[in-house]
Parts: sequence; structure tokens; C-alpha cells
Amino acid sequence: MKSIRNIALAAVAVILASCMGNYDDEPTMQLPPYGNNNINEENIISIGKLKQIFDKQLSTDQRDGVSYAQVLNDIKIRGWVTANDIEGNIYNEIGLSDDTGAILVCISQGGLFGYLPVGTEIIIDLNELYVGAYGLQPEIGTPYTNKNGLTYVSRMSRTLWASHFKIVGAKPAHEITPMTFDKQKVTDAAYLKENCGKLMTIKDVEFSDAKDGLTFAPEEEKDAANCVARPLKGINASNLVVRTSTYADFAAKQLPKGKVNITGLFTRYGSTWQILLRSSKDVEQAEAQQE
Repeated sequence: MKSIRNIALAAVAVILASCMGNYDDEPTMQLPPYGNNNINEENIISIGKLKQIFDKQLSTDQRDGVSYAQVLNDIKIRGWVTANDIEGNIYNEIGLSDDTGAILVCISQGGLFGYLPVGTEIIIDLNELYVGAYGLQPEIGTPYTNKNGLTYVSRMSRTLWASHFKIVGAKPAHEITPMTFDKQKVTDAAYLKENCGKLMTIKDVEFSDAKDGLTFAPEEEKDAANCVARPLKGINASNLVVRTSTYADFAAKQLPKGKVNITGLFTRYGSTWQILLRSSKDVEQAEAQQE
């Protein structure tokens, strides 16, 4: 019995050793463990071109008509991730940009920052996905009909998403450079249409509510979407606000006083710019930026 037991233990040891391997071995995996590595790099168009193709849908508010269409041919886009859900303010979507424009990609999945950090370069196979708008903000996803009977592009399932994207590169987050927002064009319709969805920075502004010691997004001020919109001094709130989710990690943080520079996804809802911060670090004292 003892000899049989020793033989069994020896066999287990061999199996474990073969499974564990050598800890000093170099990783052998060459392909990213996420997405669809079979997607080829053919038929890639720019984000700007994609928005031109679907301009009719992107220019139609879902309250007034059909604001989406399905892609029914083999076209792809390639771009850099500019924003994700790392601190809970941007929910179930990422920002994607190339040299010609920007668009949001809606995905029903949390923890996107884990495998799509800022700076990740991806290709999206658009065939059978939908391109459209929510509040005139260009988005990629699938149709969703709300309780009021309005249909618009919203979050695709995580399994559908996994089959439609491929990671092809990456660079440090600090190399994703935001565009400077032109405050003189806050009411310019063409500027809004061209740049909504981009990572941008608005400089030397102040939060109107900072003097009262308010926080970014207290529960008692939330709207139907669990968000709070904060205006900036000297800018009409119907033209631009900083919009924060009550679920954001920094929701309970006090609004900073004095002049600040604010970076974020500059999205739109109708004719209003809505700045979505990626993290609390996206708000910096303006003086510190100038040193």
C-alpha cells in the first residue's frame, strides 16, 4: 500500500510540474487575449468618412425621426481609445478618435478600462453594427427602445463587441493629446457637429457652484439619468455644462475653486456641450498648468 501511495504522489508531482512550468520562462502569447484577432486590416475608412456616410442619421434627433442605420457592408474604422470607465463617470462606452474625428462606442460591459486603457489602438469591424445618434451625439452600437417608445443607438452586448474589435497597438496615455476647446465657438453649430465626442480641454474657467462648497454630483440633485450638470461662470448652461454621474468615484468631491483647466469627452445633447470627466485628475488648477 505504501509503495502504491508513493507512486501516486510522484505522478501528481510530475503533473503539477508540467502544468506550472518554469516561472522564469518568457511569455509565449503573441496575440491580445481580448477581441477578435481574425479581423483583417482591409476596407478601413476614417471616422470622419464614417460620419459623412451616415450624416443623415447623425443629423436626426431620435425624438424627430430614425437616428440610426445598420452597416451592411465590410467597412472598418481604426482609432485610439481616448476615454473609458476607469472612475465610473463614463458608463458602458469608450471614446474613440483618429486624425479626422471622434465617435463613442457603446458596450454593455463594466471594467472596460481593464483591457481598453487610454492609448489603446483598435480596429472595429462595423459590418452588422449600427451607427447613429443619441441627442445628436454620434455613436456605434445597437438599437434600444426606451419606455417612451424612442429608439436610438445604445449599448451592444459584450459578446457582440468581442467579435467586432481587434487590439492592434498601444501608446502611453499621456501621448493622447486633447484638443483645446475654443470658448468663442461654444454656440457654433458647425464646431459642435465637427468636434463632439473628442477629448478636449477648456482652459481658464470656473465652476459657478464652487463658491457654495458643492460637490460634483450629490444624490439630492441628480436627474433621471443619475447625473448632475454643473455650469461654468460666464457660459450659459444651455450651451455647456460639466456632467457627472452620482456613481462616479469623485461624485462626492467638492468642486474646485478658482480658475481651472478641464479635460474630458466633449459630447453633445442637442445643442448643449456636455463635458464628461474621465477622472478627478481631469480638473487641474489653471496656475499649475502654466508653471
